[in-house]
Amino acid sequence: MSALRNKLEGKKVVILGGTSGFGLATARAATQAGAQVIIASRSQANVDNALAELPAGVTGATVDVTDEASLTRFFASLNGFDHLVVTAGDTMPAFQPNLQQARQAFEVRFWGAYLAATASGPHIRPGGSITLTNGIVAIRPWKGWSATAAVAGAVESLTRSLALDLAPIRVNSVCAGMVRTPLWSPISESEREAMYADTASKLPTGRIGEPEDIAETYLYLMQSGFTTGQIVVIDGGAVIS
Repeated sequence: MSALRNKLEGKKVVILGGTSGFGLATARAATQAGAQVIIASRSQANVDNALAELPAGVTGATVDVTDEASLTRFFASLNGFDHLVVTAGDTMPAFQPNLQQARQAFEVRFWGAYLAATASGPHIRPGGSITLTNGIVAIRPWKGWSATAAVAGAVESLTRSLALDLAPIRVNSVCAGMVRTPLWSPISESEREAMYADTASKLPTGRIGEPEDIAETYLYLMQSGFTTGQIVVIDGGAVIS
């Protein structure tokens, strides 16, 4: 593992959505692996709060992934970088979301990923990568989650297509199962804990994921120079159980 981690030494890693959940955990892990990390969010308050938690040396910026001009300015200001991780996303859409909520999910999770990948491409150095974020509902949908499953399916297709369009930049996607993150904050604490316990009881691992579990996968994909166009599932065995 130490040999793998050395591949990030001195590399510049940009994390869109790096202020909470998967992104925050990945920012922390990449910094510990020796990378120069830049986190970004559309909320300056979220950036400030995250920087207070992260190791010294991490920097932050305010960027809106749904705004092409904002992304273009941001990437141009970096003077080149090595790896992009896209974890930006609103809270989980409501069960049976209305049309506006469904469209917003596509706007951030699909179009945001598309814009980030295409705008960043010219600024990524040789050997670099883009890693998107997805969920297992594309593979194993939940009742009432049609819109979210559709977004996830679209991101899978986007990942494979971008791996061809942006080659030799490597493009992959982390496909996560149930993980304890602020994504679930719209649900009351009691309902949330009950959901976590029920899910854990059905998984081969006997527990749900933690952000640090998922961060390890992002680091692997940044460092694995022979991996592209892949949807890497990390779900505690949810898809097979």
